[in-house]
Amino acid sequence: MQEQYRTVAREGVHETEINRSRFICALAPAATEEEAQAFVARIRKEHPTATHNCFAYVIGADASVQKASDDGEPGGTAGVPMLQMLMRREVRYAVAVVTRYYGGVKLGAGGLIRAYGGAVGEALDALGTLTRQRFRLATVTVDHQRAGKLENDLRATGRDVREVRYAEAVTIEIGLPDADVDAFRGWLADSTAGTARLELGGEAYGDA
Repeated sequence: MQEQYRTVAREGVHETEINRSRFICALAPAATEEEAQAFVARIRKEHPTATHNCFAYVIGADASVQKASDDGEPGGTAGVPMLQMLMRREVRYAVAVVTRYYGGVKLGAGGLIRAYGGAVGEALDALGTLTRQRFRLATVTVDHQRAGKLENDLRATGRDVREVRYAEAVTIEIGLPDADVDAFRGWLADSTAGTARLELGGEAYGDA
């Protein structure tokens, strides 16, 4: 798994005009290919009279799914430069749709490549990106007596506390960067006089 990746901070739209053509870039985070395709379909529906609705998306922290469409523009002049911009900026789990309303001036292949790639780059700058970090999920089991203080200490030291469950004992689910696991074990033993139990689970991504 990748240690970290970037994604779009939020859904949004950024518009630019080049030689009287309007280029409207809609960006959104997408957890799956189905989400990305649904977003593309929604934008197309919003702009039924547009000359083109070109798209690109990248799914997977390792960019395992990459798709692009020129939607009638000359081959390789729209979807591919859009995809290249997402890849160059290391953006994952994201979808971009650039809607073009033709303004009467032909841009040529080079102009189109710059326009479509640039529209995505400008939209990323305008909307911002988030970095997501790989975490190891871990469960800490502790007695009721120590649970409150331990939870406070975890939050005070900036740990990613995901869930707290009270039963016979208290279980606290946290996210840990892999590199911190050994140091955390030592800290936990010191904080609870060796009474807490740590179990490591699977991996997930969280805000860095």
